Amino acid sequence: MTRSVYDLQAYAVVLDKVVFVTRVFKAEADEGFQFNVRFVGDLRLAPKFPTRHEADLQRELLLKALMES
Repeated sequence: MTRSVYDLQAYAVVLDKVVFVTRVFKAEADEGFQFNVRFVGDLRLAPKFPTRHEADLQRELLLKALMES
């Protein structure tokens, strides 16, 4: 069985290891917008984007990839 992989800000996200994806929210210290991705083993990725639109788009694309895998 091949694993599905999604590229997100230079990270390779193995889709069958994703446990949880949060909503988009404003990052601390005016660093833009982010969402969190939790993986098996309690590992977390917190990609940050300059605009909410970009963060929403990347989150939606990740969720679409998860649904298709």
